[in-house]
Amino acid sequence: MEKQTYTQAKKELEGIVNAIESGDLDVDALTDKVKRASELITFCKEKLTKTDSELQKILEDIS
Repeated sequence: MEKQTYTQAKKELEGIVNAIESGDLDVDALTDKVKRASELITFCKEKLTKTDSELQKILEDIS
């Protein structure tokens, strides 16, 4: 998932949520999709945290 962008991860996560909400997944696929969603959520949280830290540092440097 290193090369995946936040936008790509968010879009994939939205697709998984839509599939789950629509009930289009069988039980086997549901398990896989929930695992993938968990990975995507972790990736997005890490990306947001890193971006926030970088922005805070930049703002501190220009103050």
